[in-house]
Amino acid sequence: MGAAPFPVPTGSLLALGALLFCIGLFGALTKRNLIIVLVSIELMLNAANINLVTFSRLGVAPSLSGQVFSLFTMTVAAAEIAVGLALLLALFRLRKTSEVKDLNIHKW
Repeated sequence: MGAAPFPVPTGSLLALGALLFCIGLFGALTKRNLIIVLVSIELMLNAANINLVTFSRLGVAPSLSGQVFSLFTMTVAAAEIAVGLALLLALFRLRKTSEVKDLNIHKW
């Protein structure tokens, strides 16, 4: 395998993951459009993937466990986006809007 041609410090990768997670959390909590909320959740999952791969590099014997968990997280994220977009299309056909505040199920 060999060493990486340009090793990135662990602190920089963790800071990148934290920054991406904070941006995703801000978007998920403040935006009104459901598509933006789904993209923000995807950004938070990608930040978690960066942290998983970063922590798998640490230790006496670096392992692939973080990369395997990251692969499972990507699979869950793809399924989440597919289900979320299907629900969004169904609600858009019913309500003619994709705003989060207008998607109250009890209101017809």
